[in-house]
Amino acid sequence: MDDRLVYLDNSATTRVYSEVAELMCKIMTEDYGNPSSRHTKGIEAEAHIKNAKTILAKLIKVNEKEILFTSGGTESNNLALIGVTEANKRAGNHVIVSDIEHPSVAETAKRLEELGYNVSKLPVTDKGVVDIAKFKEMLTEDTVLVSTMFVNNETGAVAPIEQMGALIREHAPKAFFHVDAVQAFGKYKIYPKKMNIDLLSVSGHKIHGPKGVGFLYINEKVKIKPIMFGGGQQNGLRSGTDNVPGIAGLALAAQMIYTDFESKIAKMYALKERLIDGISRMPDVYINSIRGEEAAPHIINASFLGVRSEVLLNTFVASGICVSAGSACSSHKQTVSSTLKAMGADIKRMDSAIRFSMCEFTTEEEIDRCIEVLEKELPMLRRFVRK
Repeated sequence: MDDRLVYLDNSATTRVYSEVAELMCKIMTEDYGNPSSRHTKGIEAEAHIKNAKTILAKLIKVNEKEILFTSGGTESNNLALIGVTEANKRAGNHVIVSDIEHPSVAETAKRLEELGYNVSKLPVTDKGVVDIAKFKEMLTEDTVLVSTMFVNNETGAVAPIEQMGALIREHAPKAFFHVDAVQAFGKYKIYPKKMNIDLLSVSGHKIHGPKGVGFLYINEKVKIKPIMFGGGQQNGLRSGTDNVPGIAGLALAAQMIYTDFESKIAKMYALKERLIDGISRMPDVYINSIRGEEAAPHIINASFLGVRSEVLLNTFVASGICVSAGSACSSHKQTVSSTLKAMGADIKRMDSAIRFSMCEFTTEEEIDRCIEVLEKELPMLRRFVRK
């Protein structure tokens, strides 16, 4: 067994920047006050939050007051869907979500249906991209909210966000547009006001920041209700003591990931093609992701026909390689991928799918090591598979 660890599961979580860890440690041990307190330590803590808002607002070109800190993508998505629909009941009862959403949107949409909302599922093509023609047909005067992910967390497919935003403004002007940008932030330059995005979800641990913190951009024109109640922090929209170390770490990570941005993205695209080229040479392999720059730079989904995902995962683990069989939030559940199913994949592709996801720290040597293990182990696994 090779003792080199190869980490190709960056869509599940990323290694925290050392500078972020150092900043958070300083805040936890030195600037540890409660930002709601009016003494010196509280004011020090509050300054970190204000600085974080300034950094994030500049990155996406919005107003500081439009940044709301949360515990991450799941809370941001729940607040966007539930908070907006509950605050705008008179505006409409129709909600549109895509067929390939993260569970934090898909399950929340089910809850909205239980509450009496009319939820429509937007289909995707066999490439995993939302069907824009069907989307236009689905928009009505009663549509109050549209929610879609910018980058799919399993395949890296990219939604036509700007086109969708323009169609909403034209055909359903009362509707709000929520975008789950958890996998897109740090991989694309995102400007909500230019793209007609009303709400945008971001999570820290996908961009080399800390876990348990994220933010929701909320356009100041959006009417929204809180889903958490208590001390009235963040203007009453998200009660609870502010996670100062996490918030500061999130902002620094965001600032760092957009530094030297173009070269980082170019490197990931090159690594993506290197891995796809390597596994495409192997027999009975189906690439479920779109090649090239039409898809995200960091995610590759491939099916190794004839070998179940969990068998291949165990082989990777034994070889010191970290990958996943799909979304980390649902990887422990013995269910088929809803994304691949929506794309029309057959059971053989779904049962043998593996997701590889990279980051700016991924190296060519790690990609080559992954290919090497597959070339060695795949034939043996297929030889012993049950007929």
